[in-house]
Amino acid sequence: MRIWDDVLPEKDRQVYELGGFGARQGWGSRPAVLVIDVNYAFVGHRPEPILESVRRWPYSCGLQGWEGVRHIASLLNAARRAGLPVVYTTNAREDTHRPGTMKNARGAEEVKIPDFPHDGADIVAEITPQPGELLLRKPRASAFFGTPLASYLVGLGVDSLILTGTTTSGCVRASAVDGHAYNFKVAVVEECVFDRFEISHKISLFDMHAKYADIVRLAEVMEFVERMTAAPKAAVSR
Repeated sequence: MRIWDDVLPEKDRQVYELGGFGARQGWGSRPAVLVIDVNYAFVGHRPEPILESVRRWPYSCGLQGWEGVRHIASLLNAARRAGLPVVYTTNAREDTHRPGTMKNARGAEEVKIPDFPHDGADIVAEITPQPGELLLRKPRASAFFGTPLASYLVGLGVDSLILTGTTTSGCVRASAVDGHAYNFKVAVVEECVFDRFEISHKISLFDMHAKYADIVRLAEVMEFVERMTAAPKAAVSR
C-alpha cells in the first residue's frame, strides 16, 4: 500500500495503471544526496505540534518536520560512510520571511525567539552540513533555479539524486521536476520529506512517482547506500 492510496479516487487509480504511470527509473551509479531547506523556518525552533509552531513560524511543518529530520540524519550518516556527495539548500537571504517566496499573508513576518541563537534560514543543528559539503542559498522553490547546482553535480560525475527535505509539495517537487529535466535519475525518500499540509504531501508524492521520480522507502535507500559502502570507492566520484 502506498501513502497516497487513501486519497486517490478509483478512476484515477485505473488511469494510473492503464496509462503505465509510475514505472521505476532505478538507481544510478553515482548518486548525490540533496537536503532541501531543512531549516528552522520550516520546522520551528523545537519539536511541537504544528498548530502551535505556526503561531511563531508561519512556514513550519511541526512534528512531521522533526520526524523527517530524524530520518534524514540516519540517511546522511550512511551516505557519508559511502562517500556520497551531500548538498544542502536553504533560502537565499537570512530573512526567510520575505515577500515573493510564497503567496502567504504572513510572509514578511520576522521571527525572534529569546535565547535562540539561530536564524530561520539556518540548517537545523541535528543535520548541520559537514566540512566539504556544499550549502546553496536559492532564490525560489527549485534547488536548480538561480544556483550552480546542475554544473556542480555534472562536475562530480553525478547521474542520480536522492532527495530529502521540505516541503514535499513545494521545493522538493520543484527540485524533482527540474532534476528530471536535467536527466538525473531522481529518488525521493518517503520518510525524509515532509509538508505542512497532509493532502499536499500525499498527492505530491503520487504525482512525482507517476512522472518524475521514484518514491522509495528509507529502508530501501539505506540498503542501496550500504551496498555502495561495500563497493570499490571508484564507483562514486567526489
